[in-house]
Amino acid sequence: MKIQILGTGCPKCKALGEAAEHAAKDLGIAYEIEKVTDIEKIMSFGVMMTPALVVDGDVKVVGKIPSGEELKVMLGSK
Repeated sequence: MKIQILGTGCPKCKALGEAAEHAAKDLGIAYEIEKVTDIEKIMSFGVMMTPALVVDGDVKVVGKIPSGEELKVMLGSK
């Protein structure tokens, strides 16, 4: 599973990355995390607000940090 965190590196972006990684570990799934900081690349996903979470190319959440349980649902349901 490829997890991408879209954002410029702000505290919320870092928190989303940490939360997503924690949820993936809790689920026991194989994953890789990529932090996307380039504005052009972020916009190519159709995202205009950060932080954003992309799972296997599918934008799951924009502009907020979901709870751990919400993240587990997003990562567990492909």
